[in-house]
Amino acid sequence: MIQKEIIGLRRKPQLWAAGAYIVVLICMLLPFVTVDGTAMSGFSLAMSLSSDAPALGFLYPLLAVLTVLLVACGVFLAMKPSVKGVRLWTVIGAVEMVTAVILLFASKMILDKSGLLPQVFLVKNFSVGYWLLLVVSFVGLYCAMEATKVSAGYIVLSVMSVIWLFPIVWIVLTSLRGEGGYYVGYFIPKTFTLNNYFNLFKEGSAIPFGKWWMNTFLVASVSCVLNTMIVLMTSYVLSRHRFSGRTLLMKAMMVIGMFPGFMSMIAVYNILKGMGIGQSLGALILVNVASSAMGYYICKGFMDTVPKALDEAALIDGATHFKIFYQIMIPMAKPIIIYQLMSAFLGPWGDYIFPSLLLGDKQSSYTVALGLKWLTDTQRIETYYTQFAAGAVMVSIPIVVLFSILQRYYVEGMSGAVKG
Repeated sequence: MIQKEIIGLRRKPQLWAAGAYIVVLICMLLPFVTVDGTAMSGFSLAMSLSSDAPALGFLYPLLAVLTVLLVACGVFLAMKPSVKGVRLWTVIGAVEMVTAVILLFASKMILDKSGLLPQVFLVKNFSVGYWLLLVVSFVGLYCAMEATKVSAGYIVLSVMSVIWLFPIVWIVLTSLRGEGGYYVGYFIPKTFTLNNYFNLFKEGSAIPFGKWWMNTFLVASVSCVLNTMIVLMTSYVLSRHRFSGRTLLMKAMMVIGMFPGFMSMIAVYNILKGMGIGQSLGALILVNVASSAMGYYICKGFMDTVPKALDEAALIDGATHFKIFYQIMIPMAKPIIIYQLMSAFLGPWGDYIFPSLLLGDKQSSYTVALGLKWLTDTQRIETYYTQFAAGAVMVSIPIVVLFSILQRYYVEGMSGAVKG
């Protein structure tokens, strides 16, 4: 075996990667799936599915081919190492790892349609061969990337991306699923449909999703505007003016703001009920706006970065403090205003805890979060679960669009606040 050093290549991680892929090959010979005492290895599955494979059945033969190819390339590169060869080897390893991950979600569809197993296949029926292969594949790819001095952090980011994207992809696929019911043992729907979305807004539907959506939009929009106005005015006063008790007031507001809002929920509910505005959208708006001034510190940090010389020049020219606020400070604070608007909108849009306490059984005043929870109650979940998934997607779309449009200003607002 050649032990010479090659520029751009680390031999020790390369050899570790070759050893890992030999273990992957052994894993394909071990029991891959076990159902009701029937065990099959990865190679057995690949050969059984190769002739008449169902949808996505090619994944098992592909995994077998990639595994053999990885070992063959590993032996060849151990004898004749090259940077380009190891990089190509790394790409093959990445494809093999992705194939193994996809099989985690597609195997039920493949194996149930193939009829190779005596019972329905579930993820828990994967045996030691698969789980060991999945782990060792990550290890092999990590070592191969280390061999070519490519940051292995890409693997971590890829794994985190899969973990982050899985619930999103799952809820979208569920919203498009044509088969009803709450629990199904497969990931990809057997039939696709848009009826789950149409039924949410269909006239005469038992689910007044359109009403819930408008209630949420009204509460979030009004709360957002009032909340932002109060925060901006409070931040301007605390940033630009010095008065007796200012420091004590800021400290008190900071300490009070550290206490979670649900500690006072029962007291607030009784106060609103005593005022005669319980179970109303106005009460939700009032609660969202009432304590908004305590969120001043981020906006104040941004305003502290604006030179006070501008205020002094404007005062010399005869401007009032209010004029300075809306003609000088507001235009310069555009990034932090966008940040505050988005933050103030997201809170009421996704709030569930207080609306569930305040609105009770008044379904006409439900917000989307409360309405979607209503759909998942025990007596309704089997019937409306796919429509619940469609509603969850519909709720997220405005937030995604809003954040995509205003992302630049949002980031600028955060960076300005940190500087302050």
